[in-house]
Amino acid sequence: MNLNSLDLNLLVALEALLREASVSRAAMRIGLSQPATSHALQRLRDLIGDPLLVRSGARMELTPRAQALRGPLAQALDQIRGLFVSDDFDAASSERHFRLMMPDLAVELLMPPLMAKVTRAAPNVKIDVVPWRGPAIFSPEFARTIDLVISIGDAFKGFHRQRLYTDSDALAVRRGHPAGTRLERRDAFLAARHVAVVIRGQSEDLIDGWLRAKGIERRVALVVSGYIEALHVTARTDLVAFVPRRLIGALSKQLSLLTITPPLDPGIDEQFLFYPTRAQMDPGSIWLRTILLGIGREMERKKRRTSA
Repeated sequence: MNLNSLDLNLLVALEALLREASVSRAAMRIGLSQPATSHALQRLRDLIGDPLLVRSGARMELTPRAQALRGPLAQALDQIRGLFVSDDFDAASSERHFRLMMPDLAVELLMPPLMAKVTRAAPNVKIDVVPWRGPAIFSPEFARTIDLVISIGDAFKGFHRQRLYTDSDALAVRRGHPAGTRLERRDAFLAARHVAVVIRGQSEDLIDGWLRAKGIERRVALVVSGYIEALHVTARTDLVAFVPRRLIGALSKQLSLLTITPPLDPGIDEQFLFYPTRAQMDPGSIWLRTILLGIGREMERKKRRTSA
């Protein structure tokens, strides 16, 4: 291979393709269009002499050669990036303010462990959390004030993303709810009265759009703007909340809630960490992102241990 002809941007594209096993998700990860990412994949195939990604049914899978490249490539890129990162963020003495945007469920799940770590390592650093807003009302002026975003897989212009943790949706009810585990049946689920969560920037609860696509309408008795509000109301009424499972678990003891498996499988939710392109190599941003990604990995390990 002639290294003089190697475009290092291809290695960045390769890393994203190997991580995501999807051209469209890799394109979103590195901020390229899908056609540009497809073109990069073809160049990589020609360069390496291997298809790298092959279709298996409706999904794409990594070839054995691609699997073998993941570890060495990640290590090599980390070393290359390290050449250009200035070591000028001293966490112990820093008084920097970081502004994060996230929904209330992310605040509940992430901020306690984040603040414990930040307080130990950087006691003078301040974290400012602002309410979540969707890409449609995420103005360029507002974006310039944000250091990190925690959100589901919507694209935020000018931001890169990394997967933080996975979750799934479940039903939350108060202990002693008259329907209880019968809500696992479709008839009981449809008969129940539900609280919907419509976050700023959305027109309806995402669960209702998903149900409608399956020809199902649930009985919504109350609409609130946050997941924690929904669980507080659910804890003191016979309403049912269809919300992220991790959040129910975090508040189940405090609010005396039960987690019920819904009669329809909503699949896996992915929460992502978005950071501005301008801060990609900023030492302070890298420091904070590293802490959050570590928390996400620990959440995933606990999930695997629990399900094992």
